[in-house]
Amino acid sequence: MSNYLKHISVILLMMTFAALPAFGQEHSAAEASSEESLDVKTLILDHLGDAYEWHIATIGEAHITIPLPIILYSESTGFHTFLSSRFHHGHEAYNGFRIAQAGDYKGKIVEQNAAGDEVRPWDISLTKNTVGLLFASTLLVIIILGVARWYRRQQQTGEYLAPKGFVGFMEMFIMSVQDDIIKPCVGKNYKKFSPYLLTAFFFIFLNNIMGLIPIFPFGANVTGNIAITLVLGLFTFFIVNIFGTKAYWLEIVNPDVPTWLKLPIPMMPVIEIVGMFTKPFALIIRLFANILAGHSIVLGLVCLIFVTANLSPVINGSMTVVSVLLTIFIDMLEILVAYIQAYVFTMLSAVFIGLAQVEHHKKETVKAKN
Repeated sequence: MSNYLKHISVILLMMTFAALPAFGQEHSAAEASSEESLDVKTLILDHLGDAYEWHIATIGEAHITIPLPIILYSESTGFHTFLSSRFHHGHEAYNGFRIAQAGDYKGKIVEQNAAGDEVRPWDISLTKNTVGLLFASTLLVIIILGVARWYRRQQQTGEYLAPKGFVGFMEMFIMSVQDDIIKPCVGKNYKKFSPYLLTAFFFIFLNNIMGLIPIFPFGANVTGNIAITLVLGLFTFFIVNIFGTKAYWLEIVNPDVPTWLKLPIPMMPVIEIVGMFTKPFALIIRLFANILAGHSIVLGLVCLIFVTANLSPVINGSMTVVSVLLTIFIDMLEILVAYIQAYVFTMLSAVFIGLAQVEHHKKETVKAKN
């Protein structure tokens, strides 16, 4: 009974943290509402975008931020390393570099070349999303190694006990992904691809959950960044096609369809080749769009409070209550979405890998003996 209470307490704590974005974003929206009109689009995009510093809170006119390392390479002046605090929240230039406030490079570090044009240097800085990605990866490694250490101790002592507590929960979680997703979708070679698929699932799930908690070092929009989902999709793409069987490639270049669909116009082979790229593209866009949409809805609901600030107190008060309740509801829903998106990405990746493991079955003819 006590274990159930612990699990319920953890879930309630997660829900409480998930409800915090409505209050964590309140101050930023309040600043924008002090102007004549609130630019909701710009406000939402600024919060969803990457940054060269990690904003924690604003107290009065003081901004509490953590400066992040800036690493640049300029073709004219070479390498530069410094902290983002040199830009003073993007309002000042440093060593010829500045953060663009408008244009195609808005929010990115730029410099001027010899012709006076605004260009981008090679930028390998540790941005907010990068630091969030590194933190989530480190946390995932610590969790998995901690669970593995428990099993190693069991093997060394020879006492094979049933895991309890967090180790038991992780075993249940891992085995459910292994037995319910990977094994049935991939087939007999599932053990070969389990390390990647398990890593992808827990990486996505952990980053999705961390993105809902607006407290440092959480709150980075990692899986809502298309660069991250692009890399995940490319991993699946290369694994599918590198480890694909001969039968898989034969079905692509010479599918089992009527000849007129292959010659003289190779209609079906072209469709199969295009399908090789559309499958990972669907993975990339689905994960990116769902996570980005969830964060956008939360911020949009919070903005309702300040959009109606200039209206009557009754309307503004009513919309404030509605906004807070809907924000909490969406945050609760996002916890479920965090699991669903990790599940869907892993399941579809496993399906694509399983389809690439196809083998031709030889039909044996049995001759009747008279």
